[in-house]
Amino acid sequence: MPLHQHEQSAPVNLFSRRTALRSLASGFGYLAFAGLAQAQAARDASSSTDGLAPKPTHFPARAKRVIFLCMNGGPSHLDLFDYKPKLQSRSGQQTAESVLKGNAGLMASPFKFAQHGESGQWFSELMPHLSEHADDLCFVKSMHTDLPNHAQAFLQMHTGSFQFTRPSLGAWSVYGLGTENENLPGFVTLNPPSDNGGAQNYGSAFLPAICQATKIGTNQIPGFYAAVLGVDSEPGPPLRNVHNPVLTNAKQRRQLDLIRDLNQHKLQRDEYHPEIEGAIESFELAFRMQDEIPQLLDLSLESQATQEMYGIGSGRPTDLFGRQCLLARRMAEAGVRFIEVTAPAKWDHHFLLESALTESCSQTDQPMVALLRDLKQRGLLEDTLVIWAGEFGRTPYAQSGTGRDHNNKGYTIWMAGGGVQPGLSYGETDELGYQAVDKPVHIHDWHATILHLLGFDHKRLTFNYAGREFRLTDVYGQVVNDIIA
Repeated sequence: MPLHQHEQSAPVNLFSRRTALRSLASGFGYLAFAGLAQAQAARDASSSTDGLAPKPTHFPARAKRVIFLCMNGGPSHLDLFDYKPKLQSRSGQQTAESVLKGNAGLMASPFKFAQHGESGQWFSELMPHLSEHADDLCFVKSMHTDLPNHAQAFLQMHTGSFQFTRPSLGAWSVYGLGTENENLPGFVTLNPPSDNGGAQNYGSAFLPAICQATKIGTNQIPGFYAAVLGVDSEPGPPLRNVHNPVLTNAKQRRQLDLIRDLNQHKLQRDEYHPEIEGAIESFELAFRMQDEIPQLLDLSLESQATQEMYGIGSGRPTDLFGRQCLLARRMAEAGVRFIEVTAPAKWDHHFLLESALTESCSQTDQPMVALLRDLKQRGLLEDTLVIWAGEFGRTPYAQSGTGRDHNNKGYTIWMAGGGVQPGLSYGETDELGYQAVDKPVHIHDWHATILHLLGFDHKRLTFNYAGREFRLTDVYGQVVNDIIA
């Protein structure tokens, strides 16, 4: 075969070895540049010098702060706020859903309902105090979320995602707003649960560490008393271990300055290290908190009349939640941006709903109304968004004959103050209260609306992480404009 014929039939080499190496080298340069740009963006976003400084909003905010009354367990909307006459008349009948689930038939609410206020809002007899403030509340009766499991639904309520570790609603709020008091955390959680996601529910994930919550107490009732009131359930020291018994403030300041300098040296050497940034900010904040937090948490400074209003008193069922709600008001007044209060009451009523729900409401009804009244008379309710919500509702059919199962397809939450429309009932579930059918509001829509009330476009409040712009609502969410005043 002639040589030229053999050369024509051979495959053509389009890239030489030199060209390939040159391209690869350029690619590594692009990757290095992207990494440096990402690190610089993260450093800018998490500056330790002004991580909690007040920040401008996208547009004028209706709310300056949030108090989230978290009802862990899924309270029954059908026995509290969502009155369904058809459910009452069809009690005992089977539905396709109840047969599929292997449960008993429909269960009428054992509680009496009545309309209250000029707005005519429906309340069961379990909420006598709250019903007096019907015209201050904005109900959303068409909430729905993705799954009827506690862990997933609770995480999604707090972070927008149950699949991945994401920043919490409170962390996003502080990231956007900063704080009004540099001596206090921007985000505080009282009595948070250790299950159903635990610290993820109030964590900052990839946001600057300073945005995560300061936790006070646990979902174990003695834990809250031990952390806030001393070792016993009786009133005691406002917070243990706040003051350093060994070092004076001046000596502590010298010690912290040394630690800060060492950490800064490591930062300069390693360029970007979010854990060290967070440690520096935490040490500095803890030092400043020593002067303010003991007085802030000392409820003995409140008048006897105020404590009575919140239901505080040894042996009273309202005592613990009353203390939490009063602390929330004091923190809001002091400049904390986001305060979450997890009610000590249990709301997961698969059994004995009539007695168990009665007990839960007796613990929470008076204190949360006292909080609304207190905020209102101090001129704080107008720019404080108060939220009452659980992770889902309950089914219209019975479980085990005396309780209700989980229901993520339709449930009720309420909000007050902070720019929401008072005396409004928005959306509806079907005639049995099982599924949201009129103006459904997904958890992403709810988050978008809360951020809107705080002055933020949820699509623009983002953080660049791993090369992607993340936001609380992921790629979903629509602001529910009809509930905004």
